[in-house]
Parts: sequence; C-alpha cells; structure tokens
Amino acid sequence: MTELIYKICSRILWDDAKTTGVFKGAEIDLSDGYIHFSTADQVETTVALHFSGQTDLLLIAVDAALLGVSLKYEPSRGGDLFPHLYGDLSMNAVQWVCPLPLGNDGRHVFPDLKTGVSK
Repeated sequence: MTELIYKICSRILWDDAKTTGVFKGAEIDLSDGYIHFSTADQVETTVALHFSGQTDLLLIAVDAALLGVSLKYEPSRGGDLFPHLYGDLSMNAVQWVCPLPLGNDGRHVFPDLKTGVSK
C-alpha cells in the first residue's frame, strides 16, 4: 500500500512547478533547506496552524516511497516526526492534487486523504 504524505501550497506556486516539471519548495522550504510535508494524521493541524484563512490553496498527495533516501522523518511540532524532503519534488511522485477550499465556517475543507475525492 502506498504511504501518502502531503504538501500544502498556493495554486500559483504549484502552477509554476508544473511548468518546470519540478517543485523546489515554498519560501519557508527554501529557507529551511528542505520541503516540509505532513502525514495524514498531521496535515489538518498543519493547515490550521500555518494556513488559516488562506484561499487558493492546493493539497498535494505524494507517494513517500518514490522519494528515496532524500526523505527524512524528523522531530518537529510536539516531537512528532514530520517528513522532510532534502531535494526537489519530482512530479512523478505526485499521486493527486486537489483544491483546499474554505468552508462556511472559515476552516479548510479536506477531501478523502487516500483518494483526493471530495467528501
């Protein structure tokens, strides 16, 4: 079974990555030296803490196994192990991409995290 990890980014940034065929990261990723990802258990909290109220976001699901040794799980928020990619994200590892809209309550509405299909 594929282990999916998740990246949240703006549509504009993702569109640029699709044009070049590789995602080099958002500003925070470039600053930290790795691309930040979240697991299925972490992604909703990550969005609430770091992307609250932001519109035009995408949720990108990535097959962790296709990232090889460049993917490291390292302690972060609360000691949880978060996936960090030390290198560029190839589009070949992307399983699906879907919008992450705001609901009427102002919180982001997530799809099914296995399929990317709206609930």
